[in-house]
Amino acid sequence: MSVLEDSAPVAPAAEPDLAGLLMRAGNGDEQSFATLYRHTSARVFGLVRRIVVDSTISEEVTQEVFLQIWDRAADFTPELGSPMAWIMTLAHRRAVDRIRSEQASRNRLARWSASEVQTPFDEVMETVLARAETMAVRAAFAALSDKQRQAIEMAYYRGLTYAQVAEVLEAPLGTVKGRIRDGLGRLRSVLELESPLMS
Repeated sequence: MSVLEDSAPVAPAAEPDLAGLLMRAGNGDEQSFATLYRHTSARVFGLVRRIVVDSTISEEVTQEVFLQIWDRAADFTPELGSPMAWIMTLAHRRAVDRIRSEQASRNRLARWSASEVQTPFDEVMETVLARAETMAVRAAFAALSDKQRQAIEMAYYRGLTYAQVAEVLEAPLGTVKGRIRDGLGRLRSVLELESPLMS
């Protein structure tokens, strides 16, 4: 899209009404989208670069993120969170998807190489135990508060640092650390009580 080609990432200045810009962009307002891009692209690129590392691929992913924002801006609902958290979540998912896509091709080759090797019994048993542990962890997650679960998922399943989690959630770093610490403690307690396979 021409708006992306003509706009270069710049450091954000005074924060505009991002929610309003998103909603207008969702109605097809290219000028609002261009303004949104100018005020958020540096932060999006920074997050993508921390995940993807490679600068060229990070630029590609950043452009993909903003194309996705253009397509999905109408889906943004202010009641469900801040505009920046919504944008950064899209950026994180897109960056992780790119890494997974590249890793998937390498994994296919590895699986093909190992396909003719017979799986030992011990390895089968380990797989069964691993699946049981996964089910126990999922059940334990239900014991967490929504805020604890969200913070832990971002830190441990999406790979964000505590500072990045705080930025996406727009919460103080100490608060985020406390949610993660308390949530992990709760997970440990539940798993010790409910999952003898893990003890």
